Amino acid sequence: MDLKTKRGFASDNNAGVHPDILKEMQRVNEGHTVGYGADRYTREAEELFRIILGHETEIFFVFNGTAANVIGLTGIMRPWNSVIMASSAHIEQDECGAAEKFTGCKVLTVDTTDGKIDAGMISKHLHGIGFEHHSQPRVVSITQVTEMGTLYTPAEISELAEFVHKNDMLLHMDGARLANAAAALDVPFREFTSDAGVDLLSFGGTKNGLMYGEAICFLKPGLTDDFKYIRKQGMQLASKMRFISAQFIAYFRNDLWLRNAAHANSMADILAEKIIGIPGIALTQQVESNGVFVTIPHPVADKLREHYFFYPWNEASSEYRLMTSWDTRESDITGFTRLLEKLMAEFK
Repeated sequence: MDLKTKRGFASDNNAGVHPDILKEMQRVNEGHTVGYGADRYTREAEELFRIILGHETEIFFVFNGTAANVIGLTGIMRPWNSVIMASSAHIEQDECGAAEKFTGCKVLTVDTTDGKIDAGMISKHLHGIGFEHHSQPRVVSITQVTEMGTLYTPAEISELAEFVHKNDMLLHMDGARLANAAAALDVPFREFTSDAGVDLLSFGGTKNGLMYGEAICFLKPGLTDDFKYIRKQGMQLASKMRFISAQFIAYFRNDLWLRNAAHANSMADILAEKIIGIPGIALTQQVESNGVFVTIPHPVADKLREHYFFYPWNEASSEYRLMTSWDTRESDITGFTRLLEKLMAEFK
């Protein structure tokens, strides 16, 4: 079997599409409907977003997470602005410089050991305000869940938002794994987004059972002027938008998002519990969602990766990232950890 088709721990992107999502896409496939978002399915999906995020929310569907981040930021920044984020942020590390290319803005980073940033870290970039020789900080971008699998609490986000707004900036949240955060925190979405002071939200679903499609959610009134043109020029206006919208209808129905995310999170807990019982293996981050970060000796990891597909995170420190998904099974974890334990015993 090709390891990249085997159920492993490389990424929650590797999981398939939840059957309920596929059924909903099939349901809306019958007949004709108006394109480009002027259909009843898109209106229904938008209303569902307003129910969970607030009635003032403006929603724009796009194809993928990079577009949600970059096109969204383009809508609230000017080319002389800068956006501040963690050095581990997906926008900085894994989007091929798209933010700089399409916004024309400067990306400023801060180093953090757990993926989370606070006001103290941001302050070093708040200089040269009003001075034409410096880029002007406009946005602070955080990720929930972070790239390190850690969580911001609603209180932490509120405190950060207060600082950001006090300095005449806006707060963006990359929510590629937003459902995992809500499930882990056991609070409604809006408690750590709209109500906490987030202005712009990239709402993801692909990592939690959708086929494709993300939502750019403007949570603060007055930010969407002309944004429909930005989305179109950004090549993210779907002609058959009902097939994105329908996925979110199924996603929110009967809390499918919660069941999927809670399962992925619980599988990560089980994986971590089994791993920490293996001598010579150590966790590098608290397991707060569906990511497990662990140090494995490189020779052991190389042999293990002949049977299971997963990625190195920091090769210098022998750190690896293990991701669980909505379809991860306990038997997957058992097989993985048994082999890891066997290889570690042989390595010693």
